[in-house]
Amino acid sequence: MTTVHISESIWLNSSDICSLAHIVEVSGLAEHDILDLVEAGILEPTNDDPHNYFFRVDCIVVARKARRLREDFDLNADGLALALNLLRRVDMLEQDLASLRTRK
Repeated sequence: MTTVHISESIWLNSSDICSLAHIVEVSGLAEHDILDLVEAGILEPTNDDPHNYFFRVDCIVVARKARRLREDFDLNADGLALALNLLRRVDMLEQDLASLRTRK
């Protein structure tokens, strides 16, 4: 028996921005879920107009991670914000550790 795994990848250019509608489309989250992540400080729009938010494209990665966490662990908005903040902190600590290791 052969198992096939399908993965999807998106090329992200760090200087690009995208609309709220695009984040909703590619993340699998509803608009209110994205706005909850903005309110929690997880996603940061590049502008101050809540009726027409734009985001750096790296927010797509965070939004997709949020969708997977919500689906896998049945998290509410507060649990999702906590999990994403903790994962962000782990990433930062791993980068710090890698940096310290290269200095030796």
